Amino acid sequence: MNYNLNDPADVKEQQKSTLAALKKLLGLIQEERQTIILAMIIIFINAGLSLIGPYLIGYTIDTYIQPKQYHGVMVFSAILLGIYLMAFVTNYLQIRIMGGVGQRMLFSLRNAVFNKLQELPVDFFNQNKAGDLISRINNDTDKLNQFFSQSLMNFIGSIFTMIGAGIFLLSINAELGAAALLPALVIWIFTKAVSPWVKRKNASSLKSVGGLSAEIQESLNNFKVIVAFNRRDYFRKRFAEANQKNYTMAVGAGLANNIFVPVYGLSANIGQMIVLAFGIYLIADGMFSVGLLIGFLAYINNFYHPLRQLAGLWASFQTAMAGWDRISQILSLDTNLPVNACKAVKPNASYLSFRNVSFTYPNGKEVLHHVSFDLEQGKTYAFVGPTGGGKTTTASLIARLYDPGKGLVLLDGRDIRSYSPEERTGKIGFILQEPFLFTGTVRDNILYGNPEYKNLSNKELALIIQESGLESLLARFDEGLDSKVQTTGDSISLGQKQLIAFMRAVLRKPELLILDEATANIDTVTEQLLENILQKLPVSTTRVIIAHRLNTIENADEIFFVNSGEVIRAGSLDNAVKLLLHGKRES
Repeated sequence: MNYNLNDPADVKEQQKSTLAALKKLLGLIQEERQTIILAMIIIFINAGLSLIGPYLIGYTIDTYIQPKQYHGVMVFSAILLGIYLMAFVTNYLQIRIMGGVGQRMLFSLRNAVFNKLQELPVDFFNQNKAGDLISRINNDTDKLNQFFSQSLMNFIGSIFTMIGAGIFLLSINAELGAAALLPALVIWIFTKAVSPWVKRKNASSLKSVGGLSAEIQESLNNFKVIVAFNRRDYFRKRFAEANQKNYTMAVGAGLANNIFVPVYGLSANIGQMIVLAFGIYLIADGMFSVGLLIGFLAYINNFYHPLRQLAGLWASFQTAMAGWDRISQILSLDTNLPVNACKAVKPNASYLSFRNVSFTYPNGKEVLHHVSFDLEQGKTYAFVGPTGGGKTTTASLIARLYDPGKGLVLLDGRDIRSYSPEERTGKIGFILQEPFLFTGTVRDNILYGNPEYKNLSNKELALIIQESGLESLLARFDEGLDSKVQTTGDSISLGQKQLIAFMRAVLRKPELLILDEATANIDTVTEQLLENILQKLPVSTTRVIIAHRLNTIENADEIFFVNSGEVIRAGSLDNAVKLLLHGKRES
C-alpha cells in the first residue's frame, strides 16, 4: 500500500475541493458547535451595532446639526458613545470565546493526528520522514489554530458587516448603492480565479517547511557520524539546499498571500470615488442630502474596509486549508493490517507456519517468494543468510509488522491476521538490533508495554527480575531500576540499551521470542549470560534467532538459510556455513 504523503497524485487529490476540506474540518469540531454559534450571535450583534452608527450620524447632521439644534446633537452623541461601548464589549467577548475554541481545537486535532499515527503500520513510517510528520503535527495544526482563534471571527464579522452595509446602501438609494457595489463584483471574480493558485503556493510552502524539518532532524540524529567522517560540509550543503527551497517557497507564498491587499484597496478607492461623484450630482439636483452622503460614505467604508481585511484573512484561510489538506491526508489513512474474523483453528498445527508466503516492499523487488516452513513450540530456530537476503523481513512477517502480499502466516493454528494487536503482542516478543528506549529510567523502559507490573514497587519488581534470572543484567546499571535513560546522548551504552530491551522482552513472558541480531552490540561474556537466561525460559517458549555470529546459532534445534527470496532448511551448522559462504559469493 502506498503511504507516501508527498506522492504528487495523492496531494493533487487532497487539494481538489476547498469546500469538501472545510466540511471535513467542521465535522472535527462538532463539540464546539454551541460555542461557535454563541460567538456568531455576538459577532452579529457587534456588526449590527457598527452599522447603526453611520445612519445615526447622517440623521444627526440633517436633523440637528444643519438646523443648529445642539441639544439633539448631544443626545445622539451620547447614544453613539453607548453603541460604540457595547461594540467594544461584544468584540472582546468574541475574541475571548474564539481564542478558547482555537486552543481546544488545536489540542483535539493534535491528539487526533497523533492517535492516528499510532494506528498506522511500520510501512507508513518507512515511506515518510519523521521531520515532515513532526511539521504536520506542530506547524500545520498551528496554522489552523491561528485561523480559528484569530481570523475566523474577523472573517465572519467582516462578511456580516459587508452584507449589512450593502443592504443599507441599497435601501438608502438603490442606484447609488448599485454603482458603489460594482467594484465588489470585479473583486469576487478576481478572488475566485486566484484562490486555487494561492492555496497551491501555501501548500508548497508548508511542504518545504516539512522538508526542512526532516533535514534538520536527520542531521542532528546522525551528528556523530558527521563528526566521525568530518563531513559537516556535506550536511551543510544539504541544509543550505533545503533552506533555500524553503525560502523560495515562503517568498512565493508571501507574494501570493499579499496579492489581494492592493487589489481590494484599489476597488475600495474606486467605490468611494463613484459615491462621491454620483452623490454630489444627486445633491446638486436636490435628490440627496449632505447627511445622507456622509452616512453613505461611511457605509461604503463599512463595506470596503472589511473587504480589505478579507484580503489578508482570505490568505490566512488558504494557508489554513493548505495545512488542513496535509493533516487530513494522515487522518484519512487506514492501516493495511486490519484484524480479520477468526476462522476455525487448525488442529495439531505447528506453532507458527508460513504457507506460500511472498512479500514485496513498496516500489521494491520481491524479498520472499512462495516461502513455506513450520516452527514447533518450545524449539530454537536460527535464520542465517547474507545481508539483504530477507532475514529481518521474515522476522517482521512473523511479528506481523507487515502482511504478506500472497500466502498465509499461521500462529498457534490461527491466521495471524485474526489476532488483535493486544493478543498478538502478548504472544510475541521482539528484540531488535538497535532497540528504541524512552527518556526516563530503566524501570520505565522495562515496564513499557507490560501493564501487569506497572503498580509494583521497585523492591517487588526487583524480586520478579531475580526470579526471572535477570538480576545479573540489572546489576550492570549503577543505580539499578532508577538508572537514567536518555534517547539522545551517552547516558548508557548501546550494549546496555540492548540489555534493557532484553529484560523488557523476557519479563513479558512471550510464547514466541524473536531476537534480530540482539547480541550484536554486546561482548561475548554478556552474550553467554544472555544465552543462559534464554535457557531458563519456559520449555514452551519458541525462540527465533537471527544472527551473523555462528556461535550464536550453534545450539539451535534447526537452522534456516534465507537468501534470494527463499527460506530453506540448512540442516547442520557446517552445511549452514557452506550455504552462507556460497550465498555471500553470489551476492
